[in-house]
Amino acid sequence: MFELRLLCPEDRVEAVGDALEALDALSVSVEDADAQTPAEQALFGEPGMPPPKGGWQRSLVLALFAQEAQAKEAAELLAPQDFFEGCRFIAIVDVPEQDWVRLTQSQFEPVEITPTFWIVPTWHEPPAAAQEVIRLDPGLAFGTGTHPTTRMCLRWIARQPLAGQRVLDYGCGSGILAIGAAKFGATAVDAVDIDEAAVRSTEANAQANGVQLTAGLPDRAQGRYDTVLANILATPLKMLAPLLCGHVAPGGALVLAGILARQADELKAAYAPHARLEVGDEEDGWILMTARL
Repeated sequence: MFELRLLCPEDRVEAVGDALEALDALSVSVEDADAQTPAEQALFGEPGMPPPKGGWQRSLVLALFAQEAQAKEAAELLAPQDFFEGCRFIAIVDVPEQDWVRLTQSQFEPVEITPTFWIVPTWHEPPAAAQEVIRLDPGLAFGTGTHPTTRMCLRWIARQPLAGQRVLDYGCGSGILAIGAAKFGATAVDAVDIDEAAVRSTEANAQANGVQLTAGLPDRAQGRYDTVLANILATPLKMLAPLLCGHVAPGGALVLAGILARQADELKAAYAPHARLEVGDEEDGWILMTARL
């Protein structure tokens, strides 16, 4: 593999990236050319939404090619283009072949939810202290236990008396919250998502963990539940307030995540006609909000 490295101003990044893809680059990535220096810039955007800008003032554009000749040809073809003005060639670097599967696996360790409750990839043995384990590998669907929002939801689940409850996981992603609820005693668990791939992922993960649940599209959610879990994002959570609260049985629990700490008041206002939300947990700038109806 050979990596073509280019330095581009922010307004040229998109055009150069599109051209590299058209020239059969295996991948194109963009980094801050001033990273680890006093000139480093932070680009922050709403999780799950497009970034506020396509690059940095000085962006390092990296394109991976299978052959060195392809990388050289790409550099030669880009140089005379109008959209390449202000950009410059840095280098073509030989990238050693690696066992990418093993390398990727090495980046994911077991995740502690509580001292006795862990999320463990299939290539790891559970820690000795683990009394309850969810086996889940990083994949395409959201929710592998590595994000604070997922961990907070699972911590809440682990500390609740769910035995015999009917539970709804709305926006289930990988199904991790539904699986957690089933492992901690819920007897009827529905997991729903607008993405059919997430539904299939949830079914496969439930089977791999030996738990029973029903997965489907949102219309699968019927009636009222003792606990309703929704780990999505603030904007859809606000829109879903009447629907989610309508699924909570009297005296039942509503648990919301995917919310930044600065969005707490927005969520409280959106749910005020239906429920009194409170912050139940916080981690790395994210919060868990709960209510009893």
